[in-house]
Amino acid sequence: MLGLGPLVLIAVLLGLFSLLNGPGLSRLGQGVPPKEEVAVEDVRLTPGQIIITVRNEGPDPVAIAQVNVSDYYAAFTQTTETMAPLQTSTITVSYHWVDGDPYEIALVTSIGGKIPAAIDAAALSPERDGSFFGLMALLGVYVGVIPVALGMLWMPFVRRSSAAWVRGLLGVTVGLLAFLTFDATLEAFDLVAGTSAFGGPLVVILGALLSYLVLEATDAWMRRHQDLHTTGEPAALSPRRLALLIAVGIGLHNLGEGLAIGSAYAVGSLALGASLIIGFAIHNTTEGLAIVTPMARTRPSLARLAVLGLIAGAPAVLGALIGSTVYQPTLGAFLLGLGAGAVGQVAVKLLPMLKDPEGKTFTPLTAGGIVAGLAVMFGTGLLVVA
Repeated sequence: MLGLGPLVLIAVLLGLFSLLNGPGLSRLGQGVPPKEEVAVEDVRLTPGQIIITVRNEGPDPVAIAQVNVSDYYAAFTQTTETMAPLQTSTITVSYHWVDGDPYEIALVTSIGGKIPAAIDAAALSPERDGSFFGLMALLGVYVGVIPVALGMLWMPFVRRSSAAWVRGLLGVTVGLLAFLTFDATLEAFDLVAGTSAFGGPLVVILGALLSYLVLEATDAWMRRHQDLHTTGEPAALSPRRLALLIAVGIGLHNLGEGLAIGSAYAVGSLALGASLIIGFAIHNTTEGLAIVTPMARTRPSLARLAVLGLIAGAPAVLGALIGSTVYQPTLGAFLLGLGAGAVGQVAVKLLPMLKDPEGKTFTPLTAGGIVAGLAVMFGTGLLVVA
């Protein structure tokens, strides 16, 4: 009970502070301009109109006063004249856009701030009905499920490799996962660059730490309970469980990739979405190799391989559906952070498996494998237009 004393006092003080409306603090904001943090969540094109959905992510109210489309101030209507914090507004701009042309849009606030939005190539937005969401799900399958399944076809080759070459392939896997970790982290920070909404870059760190710690705790729990009743000690990390962790980590990463594709369609960048599909499909084929390599000396069933492939690839479907519904940079950064932390955790778990009979982790073969994994991911990553 004594430990609750300070908490009770803090609660009482906060209550009094709130009831008294922060005495003496009202003057702190005098002369300070309001802070505007507005995110463009959706851009849709209909005949003669550009429909933009924005959200106020800052602490102060925001009002949109003008809309500039490629140096032309267009007439517009909006559902909310002044957006309170976290409130959204749908802005309908009267503008006769031309199919295929690029447009630069600037939403001008009442105090002169500008919220940019870009349309790379104008195209009529599809209706968001059952067929549209079915298409988004299909794109997720193309990007996540099929490439991972194709990559898992390396299983026969991996099983026929010698122990030394398996360690080299595990090095390739570490390189693949390391690249995914850094790539997702940089992409996440880029999404929230220049904004402090919802903590800004902190959401990336939060997502990475959350997934890393959850996977660590899950792995520790599984090792503690597996065979504990027979040996009295936690079981070692088995190849199948390691493959499962890799699939989970890659799945969280692919969730962010699906989000990128869906959001590209949500904000009207149809050409960008198509290029992302092609790039990610080639890029993700290597992920199947990362899943099957730890099981080189086991005989997993086809059902297990199918489940692992779905765990790794299916989240891309969910990401595409979320991204096509609403484009939220902070949410995207958080999900990419989740993927980065999960993949990084798995890469760390793989390092002990690189040891040769002499106990050396980094041999010419394993180091070369890591470099090869990084190079392959970098090369295929060039196909992804960001």
